[in-house]
Amino acid sequence: MKGLALPWTSVGIALVAAAAMPFAGASLWLAFAVLVVWLASLWLASPEPEIVQVRPEEGSVSRQAMVALVEPFSVPVLMLDRQRIASANAAAREALGPHIVGQDARVALRHPEAITLLDKPEGTALVRGLTGARSIWQVSRVAIDDRFSLIELVNRTAEADISRAHTDFVANASHELRTPLASIIGYVETLADPDARIDPATSAKFHATVLREAKRLQTLVEDLMSLSRIEAEKHEFPRERIDLGQMAQTIASEVGFTVGDERILPETETGVVCGDRQQLDQLIRNLIDNALKYGDAQAPVAVRVHRDGSDVVLEVADQGEGIHPDHLPYLTRRFYRSDPGRSRAAGGTGLGLAIVKHIVERHRGKLDIASTLGEGSTVTVRLPLAAPEAAPAAA
Repeated sequence: MKGLALPWTSVGIALVAAAAMPFAGASLWLAFAVLVVWLASLWLASPEPEIVQVRPEEGSVSRQAMVALVEPFSVPVLMLDRQRIASANAAAREALGPHIVGQDARVALRHPEAITLLDKPEGTALVRGLTGARSIWQVSRVAIDDRFSLIELVNRTAEADISRAHTDFVANASHELRTPLASIIGYVETLADPDARIDPATSAKFHATVLREAKRLQTLVEDLMSLSRIEAEKHEFPRERIDLGQMAQTIASEVGFTVGDERILPETETGVVCGDRQQLDQLIRNLIDNALKYGDAQAPVAVRVHRDGSDVVLEVADQGEGIHPDHLPYLTRRFYRSDPGRSRAAGGTGLGLAIVKHIVERHRGKLDIASTLGEGSTVTVRLPLAAPEAAPAAA
């Protein structure tokens, strides 16, 4: 608003005229009244003061609006006031801590790649170890104006882990497939060599080795295909009602018929779960097969099913040498073996417990492996008890 401009020339004339009126015979009161009326008319005739409305610059956004804008983002977002963190949304506060608000961004992010990025008005950088030793974050900076900018953090750790796991899986699978193939090719080439003098006993031994390695290769391929199918269905919760106790009893009887009833000790009770019949059958057979392979050949394998609260519990226990505690966290990894030589000699593919783990996860259950050196191992699977069937409506 501008200051009021008075017509000083007109004011001067009014004062002179009022002063001259008494000399012309007018009374002082009349001269004063004329002066007041004259000045009042000058004031009424003056233009209205101009009010200048200051409008925000086009394109600028208030700080409060920016805070409200970034808060709903699911990824961590920081708002910088030059180099200081003016605001952080909930995802950023959870990832980096609530203390970062008000800090210098270079102190909060504290990584050379991030600091290099903060020296630029815009850009993207890959920062490793921001929230953990193995974490990988993609950090992007976008300028809003000369003062404010946004920092977006996208967690790439899972993608890197998946890529690493995929690479490891392909390498391990290639190695596992190559080993029996090399053995088969070597023995067959020897048998096919017309110059090789092989006696009948050696030839029979070679043929038996080729057959054994071919069956091992077949088992490995079947396990890989089974694992692939289970992973493809892991988000689909099975709905078929299955009595896990009855299934375990039946499988234990079938295996006992093959290896001897004294090797399998089933102890089961009714426990109905919602599941995939084929996968639960595979789970029980894998656990019993592992216990028979790595347990004491003279001691029985216990197969127990019982209910515990809202769960049905399956336990398969052997009385073997046990597993060292250092190996227990890794037993469900693909191709992991605590004793590679013994596992291959027993015909194991290294995928049995990995398959078990994925089946348990698909059925929303829990898997636990406990072992004591010199006493044996127990694998425990807990699956949620199926809800009672609704009674049919009365006719």
